[in-house]
Amino acid sequence: MPARQLNWTNILFIAAAHLAAVYAVVYMATVQFSWASVALGLFWLCASSVSITGGYHRLFSHPTYKAHWTLRLFYLLFGAAGIQNSALKWSIDHRIHHKDVDTDLDPYNIERGFWWAHILWIFHKDEKEPDMSLAKDLTADPLVMFQHRWYLPLAILFGAVLPFSLGLLWGDPWGALLIAGFLRLVLQWHATFSVNSFTHLVGSRPFCIDNSARDSFWCALITLGEGYHNFHHKFQIDYRNGIRWYHFDPTKWFVWTLSKVGITSDLKRTTRERIERAKQQVIERTRELRAQAGRPARQGS
Repeated sequence: MPARQLNWTNILFIAAAHLAAVYAVVYMATVQFSWASVALGLFWLCASSVSITGGYHRLFSHPTYKAHWTLRLFYLLFGAAGIQNSALKWSIDHRIHHKDVDTDLDPYNIERGFWWAHILWIFHKDEKEPDMSLAKDLTADPLVMFQHRWYLPLAILFGAVLPFSLGLLWGDPWGALLIAGFLRLVLQWHATFSVNSFTHLVGSRPFCIDNSARDSFWCALITLGEGYHNFHHKFQIDYRNGIRWYHFDPTKWFVWTLSKVGITSDLKRTTRERIERAKQQVIERTRELRAQAGRPARQGS
């Protein structure tokens, strides 16, 4: 595959954000430590993370449920703070990933290696403009298009200006910016990136063995439940990733809870019969592959 042109804007910003995140720790240890700034960082991390998992992913990329406009707006504003592009662009990339997983068309193709899938793909410019035909539902959504058009100002406002301004209330604006702005951002980035890298390399494949996606409890812990990736690739339209009661999937619990007060609705679930059928097919297919591997090769093959 020919090399893609480097995106120096992304490279320099990501490098600067990592340096600022490291300095945030130094700042807390040597300059000023504020529990209010730490609490703000934790709130911003939760709000921005669920806006990616519950919003960008399970609502916009895969319409697994419906949401009131207030929740969609919340997702779009705090999703912008995650600085992972607009919901429209993110969703197009993700739909391509599902459609062409493990091929050169996959934006974060794991076949190109762990680091490519994790972060290096972001260091390169897109070879062509986003295919808007893959997101006609989103281009018809005024809120999604508002965020897409105003993505950069919204990212700056919710990712930096608001944390800094709130920090003024308790006399620690720079600490609030470093913690809720940059340390939070870098932690959130690598949590999201781990779904593209770790869950395509490490874990089990109980529902489908036709692609590299895997279920990982450990990845679910840092991604609000996104680690059950093998199930998700097999049943994309399910609002859940972790289907058992003991699966750690806070995004599922968040969406389900809001459905009880009418903020979310039409939560889509895969039937137990389809899930069990998929698991049985994997067992039978694995048995076939093992039998073929142990069978002596035919002459001339």
